This record gives sequence, C-alpha cells and structure tokens, in this order.
Amino acid sequence: MFSAVVIDKGETGPRVELASVDEDRLPEGDVHIEVAYSTLNYKDALAITGASPVVRKFPMVPGIDLAGTVTASSHSRWSAGDKVVLNGWGVGETHWGGLAQRARLDGDWLIPLPDEFTERQAMAIGTAGYTAALCVDALLNHRITPDAGDILVTGATGGVGSVAIALLTKAGFTVTAATGKAGEHAYLEQLGATTVVDRAELTEKGKPLQKERWAGVVDTAGSHTLANAAAQTRYGGAVAACGLAQGMDFPASVAPFILRGISLLGVDSVMAPLRKRLDAWGRLARDLDPAVLDAIAREIALGEAIEAAGGFLAGTVRGRIVVDVNR
Repeated sequence: MFSAVVIDKGETGPRVELASVDEDRLPEGDVHIEVAYSTLNYKDALAITGASPVVRKFPMVPGIDLAGTVTASSHSRWSAGDKVVLNGWGVGETHWGGLAQRARLDGDWLIPLPDEFTERQAMAIGTAGYTAALCVDALLNHRITPDAGDILVTGATGGVGSVAIALLTKAGFTVTAATGKAGEHAYLEQLGATTVVDRAELTEKGKPLQKERWAGVVDTAGSHTLANAAAQTRYGGAVAACGLAQGMDFPASVAPFILRGISLLGVDSVMAPLRKRLDAWGRLARDLDPAVLDAIAREIALGEAIEAAGGFLAGTVRGRIVVDVNR
C-alpha cells in the first residue's frame, strides 16, 4: 500500500482525497518508481479543484512531475537503482502521476536525473523550469542575442517566469519582468530582472503595432498579454509562447509578423521529444545556480497538496511548490 492524492468522479464534481492505495492498482508501464518528490503545478491545481476538465479518466492520481528511484524495470534504458525525472506525457491527466509514493510508467517518458541536482532540486525546477529552458532554447535557436535588446518575461513570479529570468540573465540578456504583484520586485530583481513593469500595461486590448521594446519575449499568459507583447516586439524579434494563464485566445493582428518580421515560437513541454528534453535539462544543469532554487521553491507535504492547489487559481502562488510525497 502507498499514499496518493486520488481524484474520482463525484455527483457534483470531482472528489479528491489523500488515500491509501494498493500497488496492484497502478496503471500499465514497464518501469516501477519509488517517488521521492513531486510538484504542484497550475495544471495540477486545475485537476484537483475541478476548475478545468484536465483529468481524462477516473480515478486519477494528479502530478505532472516526479523524481525518484527505479525499483524494477523491463525497459532497456533503465535498471533498478537509477535516478529518474518525469515531466509531462499526459501523466496526471490520462495516466497516474507523481502526487503519490509509487508510480508505474513508460520508460520512454523518463530522463536521467542530472548529476548536478538532487531529487528535490529537480522538482524545484519541474515542468515549469524545464518549460522555461525550452523557451530560452527557442529564442537562442532563433538567433536572438543579448546585444539585440531586452527580453520581456510575463507571469514573472510564476514557476516558468522565475526560472526563465534566471536562465536569461545567465545567458547575458537584460530582462524586464511583468507582474501584477507589486510586493515582489525584490524577488524578481534577486533572480536577475533589471526592470519590473505592471502586467496591467499588457492585459487590455492594445494597438496592432506599438512602440518597439523587446528583442524577445517569454510569454506564459496568452490572450491580450501575448498580443500586446507581439505588437511591442522589435523588428526580427521572436516571442516564445508557452502558457495561457490569461486565456487561450489570441486577439492580435498579423501586422507585427508582416511589417516587422517577428516570429511566434510555440513551446510545448508535454510531448516534446527526448532530444529537446535532454537539451533543456542540460541547460538547466549548466546555467541554473542551485542556490536560486532556494528563492524560487517552497516545500509542502503530500497531505497539504489538495489545500494548496487553490492558491494557483487565486493567483497567490510565487515560484514553485515542491511536494515531499513521503511526509
């Protein structure tokens, strides 16, 4: 038996509880894992609160991230004792996820835990930090360089934004952070942001073309924020879009793309191929100071995850939440 957060169907919505589960109930997979740490992400919060139909089958164990040790494997890449990390692949949506003490997964979904990080540090990074690394890689692969101008990061106090600021600063960029949390300027400057702007400047409908401000953008918001960021991007610049915190819509004009030659780079972390994942985690291992994670992350116990999920919808969560599944 093991402990897990379990979501099941209720008469008026999802029923969520911390439950004791028989290991025989784990879904199919060729790698068995003893989970050390998981995380709480925005998508997990949507699943736990039922605010969005994230869960595709019931019962479901949420948790799109985990780090732990292989206990048994029939997969060619993994053996008992290996330290592994899981991000995405529909885990927590269609396959039982990481908010549990045990997991059984497809070995193709796993990557090795980088030597530079402990299991807890890897989860302080989690999908959010890995997505941030994918965004930075996308901008650099598009040949956006530090001498081209400032980079805007929206949703800057969130997990993606926090790690993106740290990585961009390490890469030599000057970073402007957009946030609606006036009390977090010191935190953002600690991560490396040189300027902090109010997100309200970006959240309302704006002109199709605006003053050129950014060489590149990491956007976690979507909707009007993404449209305004694109309208303010300099000639030949690029916007790496990875989130929809404000909305899934994109009320924009083609003008910045045609008249300024900017590019919109879609960044997906869920189904990204192995090579992209390894490159992103390689950047994190090389460029992210583990000490930064102390500022970004806080830890909770598995039993606290259900209550903590509401903070994401209320907009009160800063940085990352690491879940110790064994307490």
